[in-house]
Amino acid sequence: MKELITTDGARLAYQDTGGAGVPLVMLHGWGQTQAMFRHQTEGLAPGRRVVTVDLRGHGKSGKPRHGYRIARLSRDVLELVDHLGLDRFDALGWSMGVSVWWSFIDLYGTGRIRRFVAVDQPAAVAAVPWMTEREQRDSGAIFDVSGLLYLGAALAGPEGGTVRADFVRGMFSGEPDPEVLAFVAEEIRSTPAHAGVPLLFDHCAQDWRDVLPRIDVPTLVIGCEGSHVHPDSQRFVAERIPGARLHVFASDVASSHFPFLENPPAFNAVVEKFLAEEPANRA
Repeated sequence: MKELITTDGARLAYQDTGGAGVPLVMLHGWGQTQAMFRHQTEGLAPGRRVVTVDLRGHGKSGKPRHGYRIARLSRDVLELVDHLGLDRFDALGWSMGVSVWWSFIDLYGTGRIRRFVAVDQPAAVAAVPWMTEREQRDSGAIFDVSGLLYLGAALAGPEGGTVRADFVRGMFSGEPDPEVLAFVAEEIRSTPAHAGVPLLFDHCAQDWRDVLPRIDVPTLVIGCEGSHVHPDSQRFVAERIPGARLHVFASDVASSHFPFLENPPAFNAVVEKFLAEEPANRA
């Protein structure tokens, strides 16, 4: 594990496998860690350079008392790819990690991104009152505003551990693999409430629908029938990104928000096929 100190003093723990070719930078979701991609760092094409990072407040990275906003996390990622000298790379985000990439694109453009993979993230998580019912459905909103406030307060309260465990369990359909569920539940414990609660609020309050049409690199959107994120929201994301492709894992392949953990061979095959294609002309 290597470390980088950001310009505002946060310590980021990251891994870089080395290897030839276009690097793949992978970003995890809220409350989770780069260990989510334990089956991808070696399971993707042999020799591919894979970079993963524990976002601030997560995993083995520092837990400062500042910076828990999606925009700051995207700045952290910019500083990481600058530190590694990555002028051209593939980007993969899962859950909140997709939002961090959307923020990165919004703020810094797509000039360094060759291909983009977005895994199971709604265009807007919270159904704000000024959205129509159709817009709320399309965006994939999981909470209304009062529900988001309730969840944040519960996570910050004395029963936060139980609330967190229930939240994780809700990301699986049916009976999950006990090992996978236990692994996810353990990893999320590394994010303290002072980091996780304000970041969750900021993350869920974002609306990325205006960014999607401006993504001008080849994009693959991945959903999962058994996830708490409805596949229709992933269809909407793919339709809004020019030329994007969509792959939805059927429930007999993976049945949760974590297809890369549930069925690594299937997930890796889909991602590798997309990344291995000949580069397309930029729009």
